[in-house]
Amino acid sequence: MTRLTNKVALITGATGGIGLATSRLFVAEGARVVLVDINRDALEAAVAEIGADRATYVVADVSDPIATQAYVKHALQTYGRIDVYFSNAGIEGAITSIVDYPLEIFDRVFAVNVRGVWLGLKYVIPAMTTTGGGSIVITSSLGGLRGAQKLAPYVGSKHAVVGLMRSAALECAPLNIRVNTINPSPIATRMIESIEQGLAPGATEKIKARITSTIPMRRYGQPEEVARLALFLASDESSYCSGTTFSIDGGMSAN
Repeated sequence: MTRLTNKVALITGATGGIGLATSRLFVAEGARVVLVDINRDALEAAVAEIGADRATYVVADVSDPIATQAYVKHALQTYGRIDVYFSNAGIEGAITSIVDYPLEIFDRVFAVNVRGVWLGLKYVIPAMTTTGGGSIVITSSLGGLRGAQKLAPYVGSKHAVVGLMRSAALECAPLNIRVNTINPSPIATRMIESIEQGLAPGATEKIKARITSTIPMRRYGQPEEVARLALFLASDESSYCSGTTFSIDGGMSAN
């Protein structure tokens, strides 16, 4: 398949479960990709696996404006354009009640999950505009549509990026740039393992069974399933989709 032939995709959080699965799929569909993450070793391994002829990387903290400008500049200098921006970097933070939540971790969650998205929009939108538009896909969460105990800052940050998406979609429609969020339920990645451990230290199988029991399909999603949704939104197949939250949650939104 070649749904992204001749397109350039910029992907943050590129070495996590969803980011890496999406990077692989985008390249398989014909894209050239710029991978952005904070872990140099993981980025080097990802590029070695995907192929240096189709991928390059930038080490960056997405909450830093200078680093954000640098990864956008790298994409333009390397490939000349940005057609797809997958704003996927995010952290879960601490797993604890609102009253016990450490202030410094709250600030870090919002720095990465919200400011990181906003900075990407700020610097990617002008770059996309110069080459005729494109697609921006932001990873939110089912937690961006509903509440969750002991995850209030994470949930708040994921609600915030839905607001950023909707505002950006309105601003970007005249520029031929589409903006949407993906809102996954628990996906089988490092993040859900961290959340399980935080909710039930030493009893993760019990908490996993409890979480799974709330999912109508009775399982966690797979990173590759999220990647396929990201591919649809990145491709021209979704040419009339903008300003929308796309849940991928095994039926949880129906509850």
